Amino acid sequence: MTLWMPDDIYFMRNALYLARTGLARTGPNPSVGCVIVKGGRVIARARTADGGRPHAETQALAIAGERAEGSTIYVTLEPCSHHGQTPPCVKAVIAAKPARVVIGMSDPDTRVSGRGIQALRDAGIEVVCGVLEDEVREVLAGYIMYRTENRPFVTLKIASTMDGKIATASGESQWITGELARRYGHLERSRHDMIAVGIGTVLGDNPRLSARIEGVQNDPVRLVFDAELLIPQDSELVLSADQTPTWVVCGDDVDSEKAEWLLSTSVDILKYPLNDKGIVALSTLLPELVQRGIQTMMVEGGRLLITEFLKAGICDRILWFRAPCIIGDTGFSGVADLEVERLVDKMDFVHNERRKLGNDILDVYTR
Repeated sequence: MTLWMPDDIYFMRNALYLARTGLARTGPNPSVGCVIVKGGRVIARARTADGGRPHAETQALAIAGERAEGSTIYVTLEPCSHHGQTPPCVKAVIAAKPARVVIGMSDPDTRVSGRGIQALRDAGIEVVCGVLEDEVREVLAGYIMYRTENRPFVTLKIASTMDGKIATASGESQWITGELARRYGHLERSRHDMIAVGIGTVLGDNPRLSARIEGVQNDPVRLVFDAELLIPQDSELVLSADQTPTWVVCGDDVDSEKAEWLLSTSVDILKYPLNDKGIVALSTLLPELVQRGIQTMMVEGGRLLITEFLKAGICDRILWFRAPCIIGDTGFSGVADLEVERLVDKMDFVHNERRKLGNDILDVYTR
């Protein structure tokens, strides 16, 4: 059994940091971090480039050049071993003649899984796999979900009062949480490939759904669930569709004239047959989204859309922001009727994290 060296965790954390900086920027490829170390010093580092190419390993090896011989290469994901749009990274790694390769996790892609590791070992290179694997899996959650379930990793975001209300009886909701919580929400947006909302949120709030954080220039794709194509032509989303990708999911029998007009404004229309509840089946839509390069999506509302995801069992993480205030029974709850009549049918989650954001609290849950 190959043992970890004392520095392996430290340098893998360096590679993980690089991978995190590429979240929602490298699709359709995963954001991978690579650090090359020789004599205890970092001689090269890189992450997957925006757009997915070049890969992290080939960039770092180009920086290291001949110095890579005899080095230790730290990479968060097993080097690819298949021919895609670029040659396999494992060949470049072998050609560089490192002494060791330390890998965060094996690739769930069936074209690669274990083959890259075996190729390195067959070349006489020491390979250590599984260093900080839990943290690597967290960073690569979208990619893993894509490869194993053929759908994006789905996060539901709710901002409510202490008693779970997201709006007053009149529908007023801006703002329940404070500025720091809202800024953290914008940071989370920047880490996702897509932000999804229902048409009710668009009609009620006219949101931009952008990541308004200083120094962050990554705005996710915006998706609106709008069965009847009610999105206003002067909405913020339509007016900015030529700058930020904006997709609208609607029924296949909507007003063709309005659909054509929206297409002319750069809005992408995704038509689907609707079920008996007048909504698109998520099991049909989500596989198409990953084929379009969407590996992580955050559903921000409204409550009916969030409820549909919960009913479908499609919820990998919940970000629940709570403000220290109470509205009472007349307010709108963050989750609509789930038709749970017995406690045995309740939806259970694991509480993973709690953060204090100013006067508000963020709780993070996973399934």
